Amino acid sequence: MTVPPGSTIGIVGGGQLGRMLAMAAAQLGYRCHIYAPEDAPIAAEVAARVTRGAYDDAEALARFGAEVDVATYEFENIAAGPLSALTGKVALHPPAAALEVAQDRLSEKNFVAGLGGRPAPFAAVDDRAGLDAALAGIGAPAILKTRRFGYDGKGQARIMAAADADAAWDAVRGAPSVLEGFVRFDAEFSILLCRGTDGQAVVWDAPRNVHTNGILDTSEAPATGIAPETIAEGAALARKVADALDYVGVIALEFFATADGAVFNEMAPRVHNSGHWTIEGARTSQFENHIRAICGLPLGDTSLSAQRVTMRNLIGTDAGDWPTLLADPRAHLHLYGKRQARPGRKMGHVTWLAD
Repeated sequence: MTVPPGSTIGIVGGGQLGRMLAMAAAQLGYRCHIYAPEDAPIAAEVAARVTRGAYDDAEALARFGAEVDVATYEFENIAAGPLSALTGKVALHPPAAALEVAQDRLSEKNFVAGLGGRPAPFAAVDDRAGLDAALAGIGAPAILKTRRFGYDGKGQARIMAAADADAAWDAVRGAPSVLEGFVRFDAEFSILLCRGTDGQAVVWDAPRNVHTNGILDTSEAPATGIAPETIAEGAALARKVADALDYVGVIALEFFATADGAVFNEMAPRVHNSGHWTIEGARTSQFENHIRAICGLPLGDTSLSAQRVTMRNLIGTDAGDWPTLLADPRAHLHLYGKRQARPGRKMGHVTWLAD
């Protein structure tokens, strides 16, 4: 079903991804209605309406669903259960099944492995004794990650030797977790794919990503120093994931590039930080194509608009460099309107195009 321009798109979540989705939607003639628990979510500044409500308030979500023509969400750290009240009122893209898989690291890894993907060695950890058992099987070094509600390096603890197990278990506060073995990799990259309601899909050039303290620092497209067959392997898996979930919208899969090919790290059922470069760096951005997909419109061209594109996150006080960045004729600055710069907080990003 096509949702024509002039309709209202509901976005669950009020952060910078919702903000950029609303801006892309406005360009195509749509109105956006933001649903978020905050008093003044930054996405609301560029949207037609905002409803304040908790993510687990089924009644409020149902009322919200009755007031929009199609719905989407901007991040996966929300409970999938209450969204069923919303889906009873309006179509939700991506589907709730994608959210259920992606928000649990153990489910995510089992799902991808079932499709032929290769995650890092992993084992479920449900208690302190389970951590010892997992370490005996996987060995150290390893990373202990909470199964749910972890992102940008949160909910993680490194275990360099078995003696670190107690501290790691305390760090995750005894939450159900997954132990992952270290992967020796040459680079990190991501695949961003957009799938429409008709099953057609488009893929952007894979960016090479660099993380600092668990947070994405830079993305550069097209990725250099990574074998084309490794990138092709990642793209093929992304297509399998999207088809298996009957996915609609943008999905991102992150990979390690190794001597043996692509090793799956994690997936995000939404527009993704490593795709922010597409706003200026591609013919059609990830945000516009997400809107096109969920509204049943033809998907746009994803080819590069420059020979090389580099995006850097502005974290914390980095955003204070805006005068210098604006003076650079090659730079495209995006500030998210967040009033308080805190360590580790994404305040904006800047993209450079180079020929």
